Amino acid sequence: MVEQSCTITTVASKLVSATAAGAGQSSTSMSNSLPYSKKDVDYDNAKFRHRSFSKVITQSFLTSNRKRDCFSCSTGKFLLLLLIFGVAYLMLTHTSPGDVVSKDQTIGNRNREGISITNGAGRLKKLWRRAPRLPPRLPPDAKGTNNGIGHATENRDARTMWITRKQKVKDAFIHAWSGYKKYAMGHDELMPLSHHGTDGLGGLGATVVDALDTAMIMGIDEVVAEAGTWIEENLSDRISKKGQVNLFETTIRVLGGLLSAYHLSGGEKGMNITHAGPKPAVYLETAKNLADRLLSAFTASPTAIPFSDVILHDSSGRAAPGGLSSTAEVSTLQLEFNYLSSVSGDQKYSLEAMKVMDHIKTLPKTEGLVPIYISPHSGQFSGENYRLGSRGDSYYEYLLKVWLQSGASRDSNTSYLYDMYKEAMNGVRHLLVRKTIPNGLVFIGELPYGLNGDFSPKMDHLVCFLSGTLALGATKGLTKEQAMKNNMLNFEDLENMKLAEDLAKTCFEMYAVTSTGLAPEIAYFHTEEYSEQDLDGGNKSSEYVNDIIIKPADRHNLLRPETVESLFVLYRITEDPKYREWGWQIFEAFEKYTKVDTGGYCSLDDVTSIPPHKRDKMETFFLGETLKYLYLLFSDSSLIPLDKFVFNTEAHPIPIKLKS
Repeated sequence: MVEQSCTITTVASKLVSATAAGAGQSSTSMSNSLPYSKKDVDYDNAKFRHRSFSKVITQSFLTSNRKRDCFSCSTGKFLLLLLIFGVAYLMLTHTSPGDVVSKDQTIGNRNREGISITNGAGRLKKLWRRAPRLPPRLPPDAKGTNNGIGHATENRDARTMWITRKQKVKDAFIHAWSGYKKYAMGHDELMPLSHHGTDGLGGLGATVVDALDTAMIMGIDEVVAEAGTWIEENLSDRISKKGQVNLFETTIRVLGGLLSAYHLSGGEKGMNITHAGPKPAVYLETAKNLADRLLSAFTASPTAIPFSDVILHDSSGRAAPGGLSSTAEVSTLQLEFNYLSSVSGDQKYSLEAMKVMDHIKTLPKTEGLVPIYISPHSGQFSGENYRLGSRGDSYYEYLLKVWLQSGASRDSNTSYLYDMYKEAMNGVRHLLVRKTIPNGLVFIGELPYGLNGDFSPKMDHLVCFLSGTLALGATKGLTKEQAMKNNMLNFEDLENMKLAEDLAKTCFEMYAVTSTGLAPEIAYFHTEEYSEQDLDGGNKSSEYVNDIIIKPADRHNLLRPETVESLFVLYRITEDPKYREWGWQIFEAFEKYTKVDTGGYCSLDDVTSIPPHKRDKMETFFLGETLKYLYLLFSDSSLIPLDKFVFNTEAHPIPIKLKS
């Protein structure tokens, strides 16, 4: 009996060893067999099944040289019979819970032969039948509810919320216009605290023209009628009598506003989204009158680079004090002049404007970057100040947008502009992009003294336009999903998209880091080489309070649009709702701290203190750009779609694909 017990013990020891060896052999066989993925092993029971434990025991036992000893042993015979009857009893008495397969059963089926058993004799017939292949189970948060009813309700609620928020922006525009109309109608800008108007832009009623297409897009016919009537009755007369105006500011605000209004009111088979105001021809004829006088800045210059100013009443061009023009200013006229040539049939406007770009193409650059000053007398760049803030910003914007305006074809005569844009963005990434410490915000700095000078971790709020431009350049106005489906995105495009989203995050944090939730005009950033103490934004709860430095002279806010512009473009392209949420937070801060009860909105002196001291100024771009972009951010993407329009640098939409 002792000998027989030892024999059984020896057999058991052999079986354990054989089991381990079998498992190892199976693992090795699977890893060296067909080139399927781990997913195949997990989810396809028809491929790569491990050897079951029962098979290993049976094979080891039947081939063992000890089996004769075991069969000749009475105790062994008894245990074998007991094992057989026990297995048979379990198979015959087990009841299936139906067709539902639990999570534990699913996991078990991945690693062993399945057994499908039914009542009575059917169980024995199906003893060796494989379990059915089961699809991967969704995690709880990925499961639909009520056949999509829950999602439909959620989407409907979200749509209702954004319609409500869009209406809030529309109400803000009406409030801003009411203050302007009451206290400053016909002046360039409103002084909302003292209830006066001011004419810092030449006295052409800049707010009227800048706000007009915003009112059209929002469907505020009363404002469209008021602004349109004022333009019809007053603007042409003023153009013929006024004195000195800046070529750039007058082009982007007044000329751009008139041309956009022309298209949106139905001119040249345009959108015709409003029936209020004068006929489209009024806007076009006024635009031609203005542009004819602005051309003197080009024709008076000895080079292709125009003078910075124009005397309207005698159509003469004047150089700026010091003789230099801003690079951004001379290269941010082309969208407007090209469109005017297209709708008027007179190519003189486009020819003069495009001479600037043709000339700049020939000038030396630093990895595509250009200095912020250029001389109309020599036609050469002046200095080595490289930045994407003031005087440099919209040069890079129009490189892309003028190419898009012409149809974005690689075969077009403007394709060189797209090449210049791509080269410049490579230069930006290589020379100007840095990260903050301690939290790694991405920002665009400056090289005020050229490549051999020190890097400055300074970024104007103006630079926040770049996020939208980068995204637009990557997808050409399509959504990112559409662009990827069409195989339009190369590695460089994806790099630019990443930079666009990183920079938008930084621009939003410039708002969130302050006590008021509004951004300063200029920020500096904490880097390994640069830091200053006690110059944070005031919001101690911000994660980035130690990354962003705001100096006392830079703490003002002018109601600028660049961040919400980029949020609008990024939302349209990525369809990520966080950009809408960020825009709403910014709008709420404007409402809380800049709204003037008697009408209008004001600038702020210091966004880091509460209550902030107010400035007596409402810039024209608050109605022309900031509120327009917020309204479009909360609107359906079919309203002024990005693959059908380009926005000039003052947010006036101009249609793509001009007539020859």
